[in-house]
Amino acid sequence: MHFTSEQRLDDGVIEREFTLGEIPGTLWTPESAAPAPLILMAHNNGLPKREPRLVARARITAACGYAVAAIDAAGCGDRPRSAAEEQARAELRRAMQAGEPVDEIFESFVGPLVEKAVPDWRTTLDALLALPEIGGPVGYSGWTAVGVRLAVAEPRIAAAGFFAGGYVPRAQREEARQVTVPLLFLLQWDDEGNPRQRALDLFDAFGSKEKTLHANLGGHTGTPPFELEDGIRFFGRHLK
Repeated sequence: MHFTSEQRLDDGVIEREFTLGEIPGTLWTPESAAPAPLILMAHNNGLPKREPRLVARARITAACGYAVAAIDAAGCGDRPRSAAEEQARAELRRAMQAGEPVDEIFESFVGPLVEKAVPDWRTTLDALLALPEIGGPVGYSGWTAVGVRLAVAEPRIAAAGFFAGGYVPRAQREEARQVTVPLLFLLQWDDEGNPRQRALDLFDAFGSKEKTLHANLGGHTGTPPFELEDGIRFFGRHLK
């Protein structure tokens, strides 16, 4: 892991950009000398690690005493995309504009993203836990599809917060039964891009003995600010 920049922010958080092989990432840590619990933070459907809503969540979470990491995994953010991925994105845009069904296009686009992203997240986790300023345990927050796969494949994930606003491939819907860590699931009741019943069925399928559903009125980007506070309290119960 090679750090390429560092700045101290006004909220007492240190923000560092890093590269790990071909993986670019950002790490936010509190100024405290004690090792901090780690939260891996991913955005939906391949959006970049510098997406403003993700950065805002990361900074507030780090100011509350957590190390927070975001990466551009393979095929996501600023990472190169294959011709097949670009074709799927173009077909998705065309189908949405035409009002056509998009499930199969999402499946061909998001499924491979998840399969390629999870190994990059695990590689990043190995490197982060070797840093002296980071301790365990580890949480995950963000994109449900990657979170399901990671929670099943990675025993170091101790708790997870999932956002129901991104497409979840069939493979991860089946894997949901294997997710057993404490879980907080956020649902926007009127999310225009996420069928409500499918999200409720997914929540029902999770195998966690402790799972909580928070549903709020509003569209995809209308999650109330207090949900971030509730999420930090959730991780406080399980990571500190």
